Amino acid sequence: MSGPASPGTSVFPRLEPLLGSVQKPIQYVGGELNATVKDWDCGAAAEPAGPTVRWALMYPDAYEVGLPNQGVQILYEVLNEVDWILAERTYAVWPDLEAVMREHGIPQFTVDDHRPVGDFDVLGVSFSTELGYTNLLTALDLAGVPLHARDRTDAHPIVLAGGHAAFNPEPIADFIDAAVLGDGEEVVLKISEVVREWKGEDEPGGRDGLLLRLAASGAVYVPKFYDVSYGADGAIERVAPNRPGVPWRVVKHTLMDLDAWPYPKKPLVPLAETVHERFSVEIFRGCTRGCRFCQAGMITRPVRERSITTIGDMVDNGIKQTGFEEVGLLSLSSADHTEIGDVAKGLADRYEGSHVSLSLPSTRVDAFNITLANEFSRNGRRSGLTFAPEGGSERMRKVINKMVTEEDLIRTVATAYSHGWRQVKLYFMCGLPTETDEDVLEIADLAKKVIAKGREVSGHNDIRCTVSIGGFVPKPHTPFQWAAQLDWETTDRRLQQLRDSVRADKKFGRAIGFRYHDGRPGIIEGLLSRGDRRVGAVIEQVWRDGGRFDGWSEHFSYDRWVAACETALAGTGVDLDWFTTRERDFDEVLPWDHLDSGLDRDWLWEDWQDAIDPDSTVEVEDCRWTPCYDCGVCPEMGTEIQIGPTGQKLLPLSVV
Repeated sequence: MSGPASPGTSVFPRLEPLLGSVQKPIQYVGGELNATVKDWDCGAAAEPAGPTVRWALMYPDAYEVGLPNQGVQILYEVLNEVDWILAERTYAVWPDLEAVMREHGIPQFTVDDHRPVGDFDVLGVSFSTELGYTNLLTALDLAGVPLHARDRTDAHPIVLAGGHAAFNPEPIADFIDAAVLGDGEEVVLKISEVVREWKGEDEPGGRDGLLLRLAASGAVYVPKFYDVSYGADGAIERVAPNRPGVPWRVVKHTLMDLDAWPYPKKPLVPLAETVHERFSVEIFRGCTRGCRFCQAGMITRPVRERSITTIGDMVDNGIKQTGFEEVGLLSLSSADHTEIGDVAKGLADRYEGSHVSLSLPSTRVDAFNITLANEFSRNGRRSGLTFAPEGGSERMRKVINKMVTEEDLIRTVATAYSHGWRQVKLYFMCGLPTETDEDVLEIADLAKKVIAKGREVSGHNDIRCTVSIGGFVPKPHTPFQWAAQLDWETTDRRLQQLRDSVRADKKFGRAIGFRYHDGRPGIIEGLLSRGDRRVGAVIEQVWRDGGRFDGWSEHFSYDRWVAACETALAGTGVDLDWFTTRERDFDEVLPWDHLDSGLDRDWLWEDWQDAIDPDSTVEVEDCRWTPCYDCGVCPEMGTEIQIGPTGQKLLPLSVV
């Protein structure tokens, strides 16, 4: 009888015969173009020779969603470029394979060389959304890693959370060992150096010794080194370090020279179908438009642009490395790049007559121009345009600091329709602070005006407008972090009224598409986004009751979450409504107040007060083009806005 397998031994010989019994087995076999498989002991051959540091990188969703994720792809490549670091990828497995793995004793594995996740030094998990938390628990359990960090030994990997949801990791504080805020490119290498040094010294202090080294740097948050105390009313009284050498506040990381990090250089090309079949280049990071609901814009400040030449080089290299024929230029507001016109024309010129097409994500109404749109559609099909007014009424757009008037929107869509576009998609939110039924119903009026203007300027009746609506969820580190979330019943009622209003209009109803989700998932997202450590018990209860893939409507169960809240929060003095539909005041200690995104708390509060003051006319301008308005990020983080124009051109301009 053979003994236990040595660490890093592939489980594929046991897994492969079982894959025929599950759906989409191709997503578990690995072998993608540009994937990396390294020797388990690659550090021994490194210069200087020493311990190998091994990372398992997880996107806690299905392969088809996780593989295209830019963050994981970038870190995978950055880590594997170092000769003494080994990095592999793992994704959430669907319930059918989970059952097979449990039956046959197969652990959570990486897709690169099918090594057990529990054998790695670090399990790095990138959370884009809080609804992936239950998938983390499945992966830990399958990997043989105790769910609770306090139960782990030196034999288990350090579980490290990152991504936007890591800016409030408190709901999963029981399950992670550490969290990193902000950009990951530089910090994962620093963490790797600390791990290698600790391993090379024979792991002094064991697991806690390593975590203390990471925490003492001020760059890594280790929840177990902080105690949380609660008042009689259920609110947090204090979050404080519980041992010497641990900082009171943990700061985010900001990568200041994007040109020096032109990743991914060798993007992964999936074997199975994924949600994005394209090569993406991030043309700048950060946003200072000041939309009060937008966590991504707030926590990624300041704006840092990639130069036009770097963008051109990345596009050229990515096409050659992958064979993709669509290139997406990504950022939070891509048309705001100071040289976007030259970027668009240069790329369109370069690839004219080829199969390469260019795409721009959702475009701000006030950043759109027809020249730009024509450049991006020159070599590809003319698909629909997407704009995000966010608020249905002028009043709501002032509340959220989305400085777009109805005239701006009508003028923009008129330009698009008159130049041959037939389809426009408009994105709105329901449930914003101070919103009324009338504000939501104005979405219908706006959509009808869009159709009417489109028919007028185009001379055609085959004009379409799709209205897509998401429920507003207050997020940490935004001016709306103190807001009461709208209950799901009111959200659903308003959306039903809106749908009825659209459908009842015989003149415009058929031309307006209407997409929305019910309000229940948003309430749970709200619980997880602004929750504290007590919510961990709810997550665990949901998972034990079968919760998986909560970001997928067919797997999500609101009743399961409600039941778990009633059970897990019993006796705490707080409940689901306390975390979601309750407005906070300035003096309340928020669960993430000890995690520093660089934003000044007083500035956020003043912006919140301006939002809800019916007499306020304060509009926060984009500080790229105006004097600083004191959000705090640049002086606090030792950073600065980096924008063009550089005066350079997209070279070489040779036609493909």
